[in-house]
Amino acid sequence: QLQLVESGGGLVQPGGSLRLSCAASGFTLDDYAIGWFRQAPGKEREGVSCISRRVGSTTYADSVKGRFTISRDNAKNTVYLQMNSLKPEDTAVYYCAVEWYGSSCVMLRNSGMDYWGKGTLVTVSS
Repeated sequence: QLQLVESGGGLVQPGGSLRLSCAASGFTLDDYAIGWFRQAPGKEREGVSCISRRVGSTTYADSVKGRFTISRDNAKNTVYLQMNSLKPEDTAVYYCAVEWYGSSCVMLRNSGMDYWGKGTLVTVSS
């Protein structure tokens, strides 16, 4: 059974860090591109980061470059998003998603992603 489960969200002060996890079952993460997306209250869902299949090339939205790092642990079939120097504007529900084939992930486009997790809430507030 296909499943993507996000975890690691929570409340953090500005300037703090969190690490989100995206655990997969039913397929091998390394075979596909995996992206992190987020949706803030009242806003559209936006792409945050993507890691490509096999080679593991990474893409970041300009708003998170230098602060967020995406990585993959093939042994655990899990993708991570390390988030440092968090800002209040990073507050959102964060989702991971898989793209079976295409270029939507690398372009951080929601519409081409094929399967989504249920999300984890990140709140950055003092």
